[in-house]
Amino acid sequence: MADVINVSVNLEAFSQAISAIQALRSSVSRVFDCLKDGMRNKETLEGREKAFIAHFQDNLHSVNRDLNELERLSNLVGKPSENHPLHNSGLLSLDPVQDKTPLYSQLLQAYKWSNKLQYHAGLASGLLNQQSLKRSANQMGVSAKRRPKAQPTTLVLPPQYVDDVINRIDRMFPEMSIHLSRPNGTSAMLLVTLGKVLKVIVVMRSLFIDRTIVKGYNENVYTEDGKLDIWSKSNYQVFQKVTDHATTALLHYQLPQMPDVVVRSFMTWLRSYIKLFQAPCQRCGKFLQDGLPPTWRDFRTLEAFHDTCRQ
Repeated sequence: MADVINVSVNLEAFSQAISAIQALRSSVSRVFDCLKDGMRNKETLEGREKAFIAHFQDNLHSVNRDLNELERLSNLVGKPSENHPLHNSGLLSLDPVQDKTPLYSQLLQAYKWSNKLQYHAGLASGLLNQQSLKRSANQMGVSAKRRPKAQPTTLVLPPQYVDDVINRIDRMFPEMSIHLSRPNGTSAMLLVTLGKVLKVIVVMRSLFIDRTIVKGYNENVYTEDGKLDIWSKSNYQVFQKVTDHATTALLHYQLPQMPDVVVRSFMTWLRSYIKLFQAPCQRCGKFLQDGLPPTWRDFRTLEAFHDTCRQ
């Protein structure tokens, strides 16, 4: 019974709000009609001015009264329920007391989180399946002393070779500038500036990328002692999203035998963000969704998608 009463009250307020909008439009129309007609129908100038001012004030008071009534009714209407594929649980959005029972919003958040978890788990599973982790029966029978140790040759590359690869990539993309530094020894750190859109801090171990942090073009990327800040995230949600997608791209571009190809592929993918605020979503065709531009770039086609449209 309580649900029926709440729904009828909301519908009644909605009907009254429509009537209030019509009344407000009529009041505004009378104000402009008063201004259009001006001062007339009085013999003296003083009489015309007084009549015009009194009539104009009455119309303004009517507009103010109708506007206050509309604002009062708009608070009674409530917010519309959000359309989401949660089946019958969507009926929870009809609960008018969202502050005390925010169950529906929590369900939406859990639904989006589980979708992202499933997607990233699929990527991790595909990468792990590519690695040869099985041992043959002969290898299991060999003693630990005779078993040869794998030499990490791909992890130990001369700094000159790393510099040469980075310089070649820098020359490939004119709108992208790459500044290489080694503040902690042989490990390189890159500051990638993509036009006037964003800056990316890339922490490398030889030619393997360990970490990326994406920040806005005007954000500070240095600490107080003048070193690159590899821990602080961006102050803007759009670049935090791009940082998460860049971390996912690092898991996608994996080829241990050819690390230079991995770095070049990642930089090519990163270059697609040159039109972060100009390219529309390829699925919905919109530039903004929930106040954010399309932050996802497809790993193969480099097409732009919103985070929710890519699934």
